[in-house]
Amino acid sequence: MKRRTLLRTLAVAGMMPLLPGCLRAQVVGEAASPITPLDKPREAWRALLSPRAYEILFEAATERPESSNLVYEEREGTFICAACYLPLFESRNKYESWTGWPSFTQPIAGHVATRIDFKMIKPRTEYHCVRCGGHQGHVFNDGPPPRGERWCNNGIALKFVPKEESLPALRG
Repeated sequence: MKRRTLLRTLAVAGMMPLLPGCLRAQVVGEAASPITPLDKPREAWRALLSPRAYEILFEAATERPESSNLVYEEREGTFICAACYLPLFESRNKYESWTGWPSFTQPIAGHVATRIDFKMIKPRTEYHCVRCGGHQGHVFNDGPPPRGERWCNNGIALKFVPKEESLPALRG
């Protein structure tokens, strides 16, 4: 049996937790100081966010391509998690991927975590905010050199803070 066939069979059967480590989150890079994850009930996040933002951040939905103005954002600044305001990406790492979603070459070290996502049967690398656990998007290996990574983000899962403005206080 081919590996791909085996993975599809296990995913459909709902047995993916039996594969070691496939659902365990891995923090990307090392932060200067570790981020303490929030222990906040989902209902509390629902009260703070729009229904669509909640659906994307906490139910791992995906927005339509070209639906976010952040695709075209070119100013210097920081992209923060729309739920807890943790900085996730610097504008210098944003690029036009022509996919219809804001795309970045790398996140801020220690601020996102990845795990394997089998929602589309084929395994993909999903990433989320390490502080609130909000789903941001997926990382693909078709980005520009030198890293070759495309961190493809839902625009509604982010807020942009221009360089000339202060970052808001973390919420949560």
